[in-house]
Amino acid sequence: MMTNLFSVFDPTSSILGTSMNWSSTMLGVAMMPMMFWIVPNRTIVLWNTMMSTLHKEFKTLLGIQAFNGSTFIFISLFALIVFNNFMGLFPYIFTSSSHLSFTLTLALPMWLSFMIYGWINHTQHMFAHLVPQGTPPVLMPFMVMIETISNMIRPGTLAVRLAANMIAGHLLMTLLGNTGPSITYSILSLLLITQVALLMLESAVAIIQSYVFAVLSTLYSSEVN
Repeated sequence: MMTNLFSVFDPTSSILGTSMNWSSTMLGVAMMPMMFWIVPNRTIVLWNTMMSTLHKEFKTLLGIQAFNGSTFIFISLFALIVFNNFMGLFPYIFTSSSHLSFTLTLALPMWLSFMIYGWINHTQHMFAHLVPQGTPPVLMPFMVMIETISNMIRPGTLAVRLAANMIAGHLLMTLLGNTGPSITYSILSLLLITQVALLMLESAVAIIQSYVFAVLSTLYSSEVN
């Protein structure tokens, strides 16, 4: 029985004193070897097509100056997030991507590594990035402040965007699901249709948010080169 609406996001259920809910984050690793040993089926062909498309798109975003193979970190990031988002749609599986401790762990080290690399190796380019081209001299100090602040909040916006979108859909589905025992059969059919529609919407959101996270990370990476 839920004590409150947010208990569905509670990671504290434990076995032998250690929380096992976070282990759902790595369930995808257990399924990965299947791709290498089983004869390719439609699912694997579809997945490989998606990865190939993402590779081409990220390569375009990174430009010709990017290091060879640099797209694979963003493809792996997309795969990890989209898998965790989809796992959270199944009953009784913990949604790790709805917690800031998960999303910030992905966003903050990546942004920090981009910043350190850019400021050490391309210092002049990073300074030039603080003042957009065509800015009047009077507005330059303000533009530097605005660009610095917008740069500093990037990992926070990446993390909060993903977590908030996951929480919002799950809360709505939980709230509607809890009304099931107390409504009549005539309204129950309408509730089921609404839940199925919400599940389809959440499936789309799971893919879109993973794609947005990976694309924005790619764009932040391309700015330091």
